[in-house]
Amino acid sequence: MALVILSIGLLGVAKLVMSAMRADDSAYMRGQATQLAYELLDEMRSNRPGAIDGSYTMASAASDCSTTACTTDVLAASDLFEWQGRLAEALPTGMGTVTMGTDANNDTVATITVSWSDNLAQWAFGTASGTAPAMMTVTLESVL
Repeated sequence: MALVILSIGLLGVAKLVMSAMRADDSAYMRGQATQLAYELLDEMRSNRPGAIDGSYTMASAASDCSTTACTTDVLAASDLFEWQGRLAEALPTGMGTVTMGTDANNDTVATITVSWSDNLAQWAFGTASGTAPAMMTVTLESVL
């Protein structure tokens, strides 16, 4: 009888450990998304004229300042292309967007949104029963 009770207890502990590992994975993904959002914000601040002109809101193709004249638009396109690649590598179905606006003081405000699929952690907590993968989002907003 003691062996049955011990076995049930150990199964409970194993499930708890698996859930903790999945939650840790989810937290790691959130940290990666936050870091990548701040990384693009730093690049936008270093290319402030291109950011204020809205060059970071456009879909971009690969461009390289070593083969093309490095204007603020070309630098923004290069930054976006490389950032989207890092998002795809670091996060499952990772994607990001940039929107520009102004605040009450007429300052330029950048909003960076990073989204990724967090279906593994959602499944671990029993909330993704046959539904589409849960998309998690991190939004960073800053005055340039």
